[in-house]
Amino acid sequence: MALIKSARGFTPVFGEDCFLADNCTVTGDVIMGSLCSVWFNAVLRGDVNSIRIGNRVNIQDNSMVHCTYGKTTVNIGNNVSIGHNVIVHGADIEDNVLVGMGAILMDNVFVGTGSVVAAGAVVTEGTRIEPYSVYAGVPARMIKKADREKHLEMIERIARNYIRYAGWYGK
Repeated sequence: MALIKSARGFTPVFGEDCFLADNCTVTGDVIMGSLCSVWFNAVLRGDVNSIRIGNRVNIQDNSMVHCTYGKTTVNIGNNVSIGHNVIVHGADIEDNVLVGMGAILMDNVFVGTGSVVAAGAVVTEGTRIEPYSVYAGVPARMIKKADREKHLEMIERIARNYIRYAGWYGK
């Protein structure tokens, strides 16, 4: 069973039909929408500030979502895929975004709708990722504008697949 803990008087709140892997951890001031999934060993620590997550969001294995006390929050829009081993720390992510495996998003990063953060990218503090762009590298830089139609189809497919995968485990 997932570890769900209160912190600072806040208890996580979950929407309908969410999947929480047996060994994920969700603590404190976390509000999650419907049809979300938090996978094995992922940690969402809303102990020092708030984490807000939209609908149809998947946070994959070994990822960490956290913020800086009194300074930053995390806001994740709808239809977002957070790949394996990602760190999201005090960042804002709009709708229809893919964050690739092993990427790091630091405090006050903004990721615009329809964007892709490539696997292994390190997005440094305060970076603003324009909507429909692809960022990669260390430090991450824009490498191209996204093909809107292709990117939205890919992002939608991944989000839909993770809803399917969660169904394999039952509720």
